[in-house]
Amino acid sequence: MAITELPEPVTAAGRDGLAALLADPAGAVLAFDFDGTLSPIVPDPAQARAHPGAAAALAALAPLVASVLVLTGRPAALAVEYGGFTQVPGLVVLGQYGVERWDAESGEVRAPEPHPGVAALRPLLPAWLERTGARPGTWVEDKGRALAVHTRRTDAPEDALDLLREPLAGLAADHGLLVEPGRLVLELRPPGVDKGAALTAFLRERGARSVLYAGDDLGDLAAFAAVEKLRTEGVPGLLVCSAAVGDPPVREIADRADVVVPGPAGVVALAQGLAGRFSRGR
Repeated sequence: MAITELPEPVTAAGRDGLAALLADPAGAVLAFDFDGTLSPIVPDPAQARAHPGAAAALAALAPLVASVLVLTGRPAALAVEYGGFTQVPGLVVLGQYGVERWDAESGEVRAPEPHPGVAALRPLLPAWLERTGARPGTWVEDKGRALAVHTRRTDAPEDALDLLREPLAGLAADHGLLVEPGRLVLELRPPGVDKGAALTAFLRERGARSVLYAGDDLGDLAAFAAVEKLRTEGVPGLLVCSAAVGDPPVREIADRADVVVPGPAGVVALAQGLAGRFSRGR
C-alpha cells in the first residue's frame, strides 16, 4: 500500500467515517489494539513486539489528529515497552482494558488498586488447572490486574480451551470476576471494565468529532460496539479488522469491520496512508 493510498470501506457508515477523518483530522481520535493489530500474534506473549514501523507511523499521526490511543488488555507499561512507544508524542496507552493509563507527557502509569478476586486467585490458579484436568501446555499469564489462561502451547489448543470454558467461568464468578475469551486464551478480569467503556470515555474526554478503531480479536468487540453506537449519535467512525496473512480472521470482528487489512503490516500501512493524506490537507 503506497503511503497516500487508502483502502475503500465496504460499508456506507465506513465511507462516512473515512470521509470525516480526512475532512477534519484535528477532531479525530485514532485508536489501536496492540496484540494482533500493532504487534503480530506470537506463541509467547512476552516475546511480542510491535511491527517495526508501528511507532514511527503513530508518531507521524500524533501531531495531525486530536489523539492517538493504544487500547489493550496488556498492562500499559508492557505495551509501551514492547511497542517502543516512549518517543511517540502525545500518545496515550490504556492498559488492562482501560484500567491503567500511561501518557507520553508524564511517562507514568496511573491505576487504581487491583481487584481482590485477582489477588486471591493468583496463587491458586495453577494448581486448580491441574486438578481440573487442563491439558499439558496450558499456562497462566499474570497481567497484574487480570489472569489469562492460554492453551496455544497444547497439542489441541481449541479442545483445551473448550474444556476450560465452563469451569473457569464458575471459578471466576466465585471470585467476583468475569471471563473474557480471545484467541486461544480465557482471561479472568474484573467486571465493568471493557474496551468499549474505555474508548467511549476517552473520546468524550478529547471531544472527538470522528474515530477510527482497529482491532483483531473478541476483546475488541466492545470497542466496535461503542463506535457503532457513537455513529447513531452523530460521531462518524471507521472500524478496521487486522487479519494476518495465512491466519483466518476472527469472524465476529471481520464481519462488522468497514475495512480488513493484512495484519499489523496492513495497520501500519493504513496509518502511514492516513498521515500522508492528513499532511497533504494541511
